[in-house]
Amino acid sequence: MAKSKVTTAVESLGDYLKDQRVSAQMTLRQLSEQAGVSNPYLSQIERGLRRPSADVLQALAKALRISAEQLYVQAGILNPDEDEVRSVELAVLSDPGLTERQKQSLLDIYQSFRASNQPAKPEASAPVKGTKSTK
Repeated sequence: MAKSKVTTAVESLGDYLKDQRVSAQMTLRQLSEQAGVSNPYLSQIERGLRRPSADVLQALAKALRISAEQLYVQAGILNPDEDEVRSVELAVLSDPGLTERQKQSLLDIYQSFRASNQPAKPEASAPVKGTKSTK
């Protein structure tokens, strides 16, 4: 059975976090203490069993001394391609007055608006109105 996009993103995030932790020469316990998350929870994140919230990712980034934005991209929360989109997403994610659910809802709405405003792709096989077919 094929893995879902979310499952794959969570597993790759876990691998990325573990690589960053090992590079920083930190044990799982040290990182969990510095980030303020439980040791078992961090272990589950690294093994791809849990999907952490933006707040937990931010705490992990701070403890690892890396950009939270990097973790958001790895987790599939941020789009790595567009700077203006990323700045809107970062503003939502960093707002302390919003709950995790509100943040995710705002991001979902924002992304759906952007997707609905993309120009429709014309079908290649449909003849253009007012032209003759060459068959």
